[in-house]
Amino acid sequence: MTEQSTRRFPPPWTVQEIPGGYKVKDANGQSLAYVYGRETRADADIANVLTMDEARRIASNIAKLPSFPVARPGTE
Repeated sequence: MTEQSTRRFPPPWTVQEIPGGYKVKDANGQSLAYVYGRETRADADIANVLTMDEARRIASNIAKLPSFPVARPGTE
């Protein structure tokens, strides 16, 4: 088996906007992460949560994770 065929959540991972936030999905459509936010900075500050822009950026960075090299034990 190749490393690619053993991956449980195959890339590419994508970001889909949902009500109140964003969802990160793998190539098979499996939901991997949900990141929620509020529309305005004031609403986010009151609730002590992310803004929608912050939620989008975090979801986008999560979606980039499969492209990062994986550290192997003993190679650090």
